[in-house]
Amino acid sequence: MEICKPAFEMAADTPEEKSFVFGLLSKRHQQLQSSSVRHKSTIQYATRPDLPKLAYSKLKGKSPGVVFLPGFASNMGGQKAEALEEFCKSLGHSYLRFDYSGCGLSEGEMGNYNMGAWKKDVLYVLDELVEGPQILVGSSMGGWLMLLAALARPEKTAALVGISAAADHFVMAFNALPIETKKEIEEQGFWKFPTKHNVEGFYTLSMDFLKEAENHCILQSPIPVSCPVRMIHGLKDSDVPWHVSMQVAERVLSSDVDVIFRKHGLHRMSEKDDIKLIVYTIDDLIDKLTTLG
Repeated sequence: MEICKPAFEMAADTPEEKSFVFGLLSKRHQQLQSSSVRHKSTIQYATRPDLPKLAYSKLKGKSPGVVFLPGFASNMGGQKAEALEEFCKSLGHSYLRFDYSGCGLSEGEMGNYNMGAWKKDVLYVLDELVEGPQILVGSSMGGWLMLLAALARPEKTAALVGISAAADHFVMAFNALPIETKKEIEEQGFWKFPTKHNVEGFYTLSMDFLKEAENHCILQSPIPVSCPVRMIHGLKDSDVPWHVSMQVAERVLSSDVDVIFRKHGLHRMSEKDDIKLIVYTIDDLIDKLTTLG
């Protein structure tokens, strides 16, 4: 395990930003938040034999802890990830956010990795970097990975919170293309997957990536996950259809499942009210799990 110097100050450093973070917290926690001592977030690197170093930021605290799983081509420095760190800090609960292999501050080139590699990253985090059952919060592709992790490590999964969950998304989107378009892509060996989230307007996905992703599809049969599950999705999501969250809710075997739609919510769910909803959802789960425990 390798630790470097503090890399950045957390987002809520101005009075306005602090006010925003305070507003995310339920009333019963605000006194605790206002009296807490702020620390710089430190980026650490997990060294793994024959695998790239994983960059992560960790807060020690009470159980259940929270682990944030970012989306495709995203990283642990986003608004949701940082707001959740502030929230967990205010409660004294543990929290970990990290970058997948080839993404953000982790080693490697993104194009060299796939769903299977990123699943291994998540399992490594659960096995080696956190203690006890965790609430997994997965954004977009992270929502797919959280389900795969829950299947592989049920004993380390206290609850799931999917945000615009993209379960099976790349595969379903490819399969929905016209036959001729799919043939052209297969001949080229790659697909320029449309996106609004980068300058180019597309992500380049290799056919090898897509074929490997098929091994991790989960929506065609029941999903044997029994922990509490919360799915949050925006009805204005133009990247991942909201009905994917409904499919997940229908497939999981857990009886404790809620689906929450935001009428004007977009894919990234990073508006202030979106983040408030995410925080309140996690707050409620912590209450539930603590009471049950």
